[in-house]
Amino acid sequence: MAQTHLSLFDLAPGKVLLDRYLIDAPHRENGMSAAFRVTDQEGGEVRELQAFPSSLFESKAQADAFAGTLSAWAALEDAAFTQVQTVEVLGDGAVIAVFEFPEGSALRDLASERGPWEAQEVVELGLATLAGLQNAHAKGLVHGDIKPSTIFVGDHGPVLVDGGVTPGLWAAKHLGTRTALIGTPYYAPLEQFGGDAPDERSDLYNLATVMYELVTGVMPWKGRGFIEVFQSKMQPSAPAMSALAPGIEVDPGLEAAIAGGLRGSRQDRHRSAADFRSALAALHL
Repeated sequence: MAQTHLSLFDLAPGKVLLDRYLIDAPHRENGMSAAFRVTDQEGGEVRELQAFPSSLFESKAQADAFAGTLSAWAALEDAAFTQVQTVEVLGDGAVIAVFEFPEGSALRDLASERGPWEAQEVVELGLATLAGLQNAHAKGLVHGDIKPSTIFVGDHGPVLVDGGVTPGLWAAKHLGTRTALIGTPYYAPLEQFGGDAPDERSDLYNLATVMYELVTGVMPWKGRGFIEVFQSKMQPSAPAMSALAPGIEVDPGLEAAIAGGLRGSRQDRHRSAADFRSALAALHL
């Protein structure tokens, strides 16, 4: 019998969702959904299943619109992203999305275990991630919320999770109108605080913020809440790395490349993932 509703009792190890996916264990949370490690009983593969509750949406139409955005990612076959396997909207308006299981550990966990990263490591992570973004952007896809918890690092390099979730919710819940920020304040560009949807240059800003944090060990933007972070970002460019991390020696070329993604005005940032990638590839570290 096809599943039509989703309750908390369904989200427990040993339960089977969509008559196919056996929940093995909780995996992570992203603030908008709960993600689980599951086994696909049809083929035995390990997957990640995300459950988006019906309370996220005001109507079944919004849930359908969100599912449509996620489904578009199924056609993207790129090692820099976990690929969408299936997306289902239940009768109660909940959405279940199944992705490839990300290998390795979240960058947030790795970064918390150490101080600033070596410049070459940061460049390699940036190059690999930007190659994936270049491919996604060429297909009209925007990740929308790149941050240390949505970058997993394993033996084969970085992989992005939650691709399309943030822009999908923005489009589904607001249908083209300007609204409050959907995203992560510390990593979101200034225009998103005013209600603009994330776009290709938002992804570049997100990634540049992550890279700044890895190089220096500190965030470029200060503040304990939405308003303070917003005010911190109301400047043409990010603070010099030497101002926030005076004991760290940073290659000027690397700092300039990262700064090019952190301009307050999106028009002043790198024009594309390819441009950002070229700036990093030109470095001699």
